[in-house]
Amino acid sequence: MHQRIEDYALIGDEQTAALVGRDGSVDWLCLPRFDSGACFARLLGDEDNGHWRIAPKGATAPCTRRAYRPGTLVLDTEWDTPEGSVRVTDLMPQRDRAPDLVRVVEGLSGRVTMRGTLRLRFDYGSIVPWMRRSGGHRVAVAGPDSVWLRSEPGVRTWGEDFGTHAEFTVAEGEKVAFVLTWHPSHDPRPPLIDPYEALEHSVADWRAWTARCRYDGPHRDAVVRSLITLKALTYAPTGGIVAAPTTSLPEELGGVRNWDYRYCWLRDSTLTLGALLSAGYQEEAEAWRNWLLRAVAGNPADLQIMYGLAGERRLPEYELAWLSGFAGSAPVRVGNDAVKQLQLDVYGEVMDSLSLARRSGLSAKPHMWSMQCALLDFLRGAWRRPDEGLWEVRGGRRHFVHSKVMVWVAADRAVRTLQDDPSLRGDLDGWRALRDEVHREVCEKGYDRERNTFTQYYGSRELDAALLLIPRVGFLPPEDPRVVGTIDAVRAELGEGGLVRRYSTDRTAVDGLPGSEGTFLVCSFWLADALHMTGRTKEARELFERLVGLGNDVGLLSEEYDAALGRQLGNFPQAFSHIGLVNTALALYGDEEAG
Repeated sequence: MHQRIEDYALIGDEQTAALVGRDGSVDWLCLPRFDSGACFARLLGDEDNGHWRIAPKGATAPCTRRAYRPGTLVLDTEWDTPEGSVRVTDLMPQRDRAPDLVRVVEGLSGRVTMRGTLRLRFDYGSIVPWMRRSGGHRVAVAGPDSVWLRSEPGVRTWGEDFGTHAEFTVAEGEKVAFVLTWHPSHDPRPPLIDPYEALEHSVADWRAWTARCRYDGPHRDAVVRSLITLKALTYAPTGGIVAAPTTSLPEELGGVRNWDYRYCWLRDSTLTLGALLSAGYQEEAEAWRNWLLRAVAGNPADLQIMYGLAGERRLPEYELAWLSGFAGSAPVRVGNDAVKQLQLDVYGEVMDSLSLARRSGLSAKPHMWSMQCALLDFLRGAWRRPDEGLWEVRGGRRHFVHSKVMVWVAADRAVRTLQDDPSLRGDLDGWRALRDEVHREVCEKGYDRERNTFTQYYGSRELDAALLLIPRVGFLPPEDPRVVGTIDAVRAELGEGGLVRRYSTDRTAVDGLPGSEGTFLVCSFWLADALHMTGRTKEARELFERLVGLGNDVGLLSEEYDAALGRQLGNFPQAFSHIGLVNTALALYGDEEAG
């Protein structure tokens, strides 16, 4: 039986990440990168697809309690048993040459017998490696992958049923450590780390990082946890931030809306940059901006909606037939065919991000302005085309209103940049004309006068939660009656249990997919922002309180939430959701905190 999505916690080393369940099992880990094949894939299959559990012998119930050590990504999981209490501490220290997963078992009281079961399965649970002993270690090898398991001297391990097992007893004050290390099978084993030093250094490093957070308002713990999550989802070598460390966690239990999110989306760029800069993380913001510049370099016509960790462009989508999917939600997909889509909004998001970076004092980069000019030149001829829109629909192209609004943003930011910096050269009059033309068309074709709301696409009566961003990007002022009407319409028609869905999946085939999905958490944060901007701050804060409360026991949010079942849905943890939390907290309480 699968655990719930919210039963997992995240650990990582800023190059990959693992999910640890409340039962003490590591059920998801891709090595050596976020987008590599998983060696533990129980999350999307069963125990034989790979996992590593350490728990009291005979334990069938979840842990008694668990928590991150304050200000860190170091996880403590504790069990109280009739024989005593025990803690398992999980972490992935920032790597030197190789990724390490460290698990430290500590007796808290009495004497507790522990049981460990390790099943390594490379290539998303499909390959059983050859196991051998070497110098007291267990070594697993298959093709390009090699993993070493190191345990304390005196801990007995044995092989059985294509797994490695251990059984040992810890008394109060005793500790037993395990280290799992990956390296390419053709390379020699990397130097061994000291697990106890790694734990000490990890705690110190994370706390030094979180101490830089400038936000000191209400729900600071939730904001810090969100920032830690964003840091953990950053691929340190390049500065790219993945949308989530998982693939194919379902948007509907048992459904087919299962996608690979282990890539970097341009749609997140402005909101991510704003969150990092506002919270005091300029170095991380600059690394993200630099990743963005490298990724989008080239012909503006070839701009993609997402890229790989280092800016890779080819992310072919295929299915893993041997995995049954989370709670039977198949297919399990690797790669993402949405990379081929035309989404005009990304041009606005790139221009908005670079404008924000410039205003925030991030260092200028060669050719940055010339690249922006090339993007605007492309948009002059391309903006009238239909596209797949922000949500990567697979039901055909349309004239999505949000896409056109973001074209307006691209032209507007270019105009503003020229006005702010006379040393730059550009077609000021032409960009103004483009901005005005787009604005007129959106207000004429994308607005339903009868209902006083903007619509999902031209000629539609459907709505889209992305319309909540209209006042945020400056397309219209918050007090404009059309903005207020749109907010109220989205809230009424897309609301569910006080939260907001992206769009209707009941009355339209816009996304070309069967089934439905949950409420979208970042859209619900956008609603809180919009309510605040239109003077309904009390309602905005009440909604924000509700959203913070949807985090799991260690403060993590997935992509979506099923309000009827009270379950998290979608890939987990989701960067977009945590970005929304940070930005909404800053919007609602930033002035109060500054005062």
